[in-house]
Amino acid sequence: MTIKIKVALILLIISLSVNAQNTVIKAGHLFDARNGKMLNNQIIVIQDGKIKEVGNNPKFSKSDKVIDLSDSWVLPGLIDCHVHITTNLSYRKRDWNDKYVTESNALRAIRGSIIAKQFLENGFTTIKEIGNDGNYATADVIKAIKSGWIQGPTIIYAGKIIAPYGGQSWGINPENEHFWDWEFMDADTPDEIKKAIRKNIYYGATVIKMVTGDNGIYDVADIKAAVDEAQKFGMKVTVHVKMGGLEATNVILGGAAAIEHGFGLDNTQLQLMKEKGTFLVGTDFAFDNWYAYGMDSAKAKAWAAIDIDRLKRAYTIGTKMAFGTDIVIDLPGLNRIQSNLKVLDNWKAAGIPPSYILQSMTFNAAELLGIEKERGFLEESYYADIIAVKNNPLVDIDAIKAVHFVMKEGAVIRKD
Repeated sequence: MTIKIKVALILLIISLSVNAQNTVIKAGHLFDARNGKMLNNQIIVIQDGKIKEVGNNPKFSKSDKVIDLSDSWVLPGLIDCHVHITTNLSYRKRDWNDKYVTESNALRAIRGSIIAKQFLENGFTTIKEIGNDGNYATADVIKAIKSGWIQGPTIIYAGKIIAPYGGQSWGINPENEHFWDWEFMDADTPDEIKKAIRKNIYYGATVIKMVTGDNGIYDVADIKAAVDEAQKFGMKVTVHVKMGGLEATNVILGGAAAIEHGFGLDNTQLQLMKEKGTFLVGTDFAFDNWYAYGMDSAKAKAWAAIDIDRLKRAYTIGTKMAFGTDIVIDLPGLNRIQSNLKVLDNWKAAGIPPSYILQSMTFNAAELLGIEKERGFLEESYYADIIAVKNNPLVDIDAIKAVHFVMKEGAVIRKD
């Protein structure tokens, strides 16, 4: 090959690179997740799956692909920090044990792939799958998404749930000891906890979930051992605490990244969480969600009131909150995401401003998951995880229930 031909080829490659087609989004209104405000008439330039530039007048080529969302409210892709995509219990029944016996891991993975796609198509471009997925069924869903076999969000994955002896089971007879191993790993000492973490990482976990207070309470030293071990692998620890009490205080002092649920947290604990930077992932079931678990109307109403009160107190104190749903029972006529978003009833009832709710689903959630430098914002160098809705969610947060455009890492998933 002559020098002239080589030079010509180099110039051609440079020319093609310079003139490579970008995607340009014209956003009538764009949510600034850092400041909780809408910016008008913004243009987003996307290149190779990431945001190249955002502003009122960035330069772009006539050959670039233009998507006109000038009549829409454009948001970062939403994040749900507490989901169970492979699990679905029967309406008004908590038939965990029946499901463990009758549903294979393959079936769980198939369900997980379907629900993962529902999340993505409804605007959730990232989720934290927090366990209860059989024998690592979600790990295969993640592999299928990464291989391009199916569509789904980016999944931060917990693997099996680590807990004191018995997991979250109850009433299992001695003849069926370890029946709960399908979903949990027993770990009752710091060394057992470390081993369980290493096993989860081996099978694909990218976050660690523990349970305390159901069948035993972890000490501060236990939580700290988990946090230290997870940090070796650049991972965080989040802990299920149903109510509050000693188990919650130990989790906070042990340095965990978040408390999941925490329905009974008192103000002292919420203040301590604020000081330590511990997130609350409240999973704030609305009346319909509690009723789906088989509660009568009075009890479901009472539990929804507990959620609302704790939400209100946490927001007033300034405890960091990240959005999480925890729904494993689909409501009649609704899919999983529609069932999940019933929890917004409680956020609204607690008087939480829509701007903060959106931040809890973007800015705060990304920080909790450790991805705040790549997702959760519409800014230069971030992944182009972008959604759009027809009405202003800062006026009514329910606007996010009607997503009409979804982009994940620069690829258009949905455009109505």
